[in-house]
Amino acid sequence: MRKCFLLLVAMLFCATGLMAQQSDSTVFKGYLYNKEYNVYMRINFYDRDVVISWQELFGQLPGFLAKEGSSYCWIVTDVEVDGERATLELVNDSGSDDLVATLTQQNDSTYVLRQGKGATMRVPNSGKWQKLPQQLTFIRKNKGK
Repeated sequence: MRKCFLLLVAMLFCATGLMAQQSDSTVFKGYLYNKEYNVYMRINFYDRDVVISWQELFGQLPGFLAKEGSSYCWIVTDVEVDGERATLELVNDSGSDDLVATLTQQNDSTYVLRQGKGATMRVPNSGKWQKLPQQLTFIRKNKGK
């Protein structure tokens, strides 16, 4: 009887751990949007299967940041996830600038991107380059994969 009880407890712990792992695998997956700067991120830091539709030659990636209405983007080349925080290595699509940033989940729908070492992120805006702030807040949207 004691062996059955211990086996049941062990199975319960395993099931609980599996459920926690499954729910965590969606934290850094989806479409994030910043209305103020009209930029978005499409990410999947787990499967690393995001394809930039207008730049397929880069293949499958962990994700990218782009400006609505522009083909310019910042590509996530590598990522390390630690709970609700991910450390990203990004490079612009021309390969001239790179940086390290962190993306932190604040709650179910809010994320904060903080630029770290390297270049300052810029995106095209009305024919000029617009610097993005060192800290940028994104909201999760339901927009496909």
